[in-house]
Amino acid sequence: MKRHTARRSAPWVAAAAALASSAALPAQAQTAAAPPSASAKWTDAITFGLQFEGGIIGNAASPRNGINFGHAFTDKSNDFQFNQVLATIARPLDPKATDYDFGFKLQALGGTDARYTRWTYFGRGQSSTRFQGDIVEANALVHTPWLTEGGIDFKLGMYSTPMGAETIDPSTNSFYSKSYIFNFGLPLKHTGALATVHATSVVDLYLGVDTGVNTTIGLGSGDNNGTAAFMGGIGLNLMGGDLTVLALTHIGPENPSMGPGAVQDANKYNREIADIVVTWKINGYLTSITEANYIHDGNPFITTANGAAAKGASAWGIAQYLGYAITDEVTLNARAEVFADNKNFFVAAFPGNNAFNAAQSGYALTNAYSVPGNSGTTYGAITLGATYKPKMDWLPVASTLLIRPEIRYDASLNGKRPFNGGRDTGAFTFGSDFVLTF
Repeated sequence: MKRHTARRSAPWVAAAAALASSAALPAQAQTAAAPPSASAKWTDAITFGLQFEGGIIGNAASPRNGINFGHAFTDKSNDFQFNQVLATIARPLDPKATDYDFGFKLQALGGTDARYTRWTYFGRGQSSTRFQGDIVEANALVHTPWLTEGGIDFKLGMYSTPMGAETIDPSTNSFYSKSYIFNFGLPLKHTGALATVHATSVVDLYLGVDTGVNTTIGLGSGDNNGTAAFMGGIGLNLMGGDLTVLALTHIGPENPSMGPGAVQDANKYNREIADIVVTWKINGYLTSITEANYIHDGNPFITTANGAAAKGASAWGIAQYLGYAITDEVTLNARAEVFADNKNFFVAAFPGNNAFNAAQSGYALTNAYSVPGNSGTTYGAITLGATYKPKMDWLPVASTLLIRPEIRYDASLNGKRPFNGGRDTGAFTFGSDFVLTF
């Protein structure tokens, strides 16, 4: 039975996989009985991985504050960033398992990306440096043969969100810079339990409960309020896997109920997030991904990053990706996006090393900024790039290298001036990163 794989398939990130070939066996070898193989051990499926990412995004306007507005993980202009060293130990579930199966995933990250991936309240003492640390995943995996032929998979612990077209792991993305949707319209991580019911070969159902957006366990130490959040949705695997759909929603309060940013009756006001990703492998060369996103925070007391009263805020976005594999080593990529922030609440710049984490916790953002006023800003962005994946056979260990140059233009579609230190209605950026995986 096929399991839904729409969530993390970004097939144009790397060029098409090389075809395996084998020589014909001599006739006598074909008739000889093969020796029996030893039974596979559970530990045989444990994998170890180490990945590095770094890059630079240039800004043609050289903003005095050194910030690329609208970018999170690539926020620093005209300066090299060592984004990640990502270490992973995992034992994934066997996708063909028909009985009980068990696995796990442990993943730690160090680099400038950790300023944005950190759990709420986690590592607040790291704020003096841009290079920080984070635990991305620490979870147990269980497959059960319950209810349906495909069974049910459970994930328990700390895990990256299944929502969205892009991921914290850069190797599954097609660009160095992230979309507005990923930066401002989605959770990054959860702590809780998520069940995936493989109802049929076409339909997967998702149901989960967690502590909230980028939070862990413990009021005041891991979570900024005392109420759980809900996740649910559906995945479709159509056309033999060439067309997949993943529609998920996450609902729960995300405003602080204690501390300097405490909100009266915070647990009453939910943040509702809905996201749908449609992936279509049009042919062996061309792939399309379409993402639609909506986010709303119902707290009537929230204020924008510049102190303006918002009284509840919403945002929505649409992003279209195209990837065309020219060869096994080169893929051309394009992304076009519109993101509307109706009260200038979600989109902001975070130049301080602890500013984004403080924003999640509900603290005042003394060193962050957004567009003045709360009348709203609509953003548009177009990104063009390529993924170059050279053969690495000459290395003594198995590895993969991705080099991803890109050019990008961001613009305010309603005349606001958020870019280049508040001077311009648009910004032109260009650069590249590398992702080296062992």
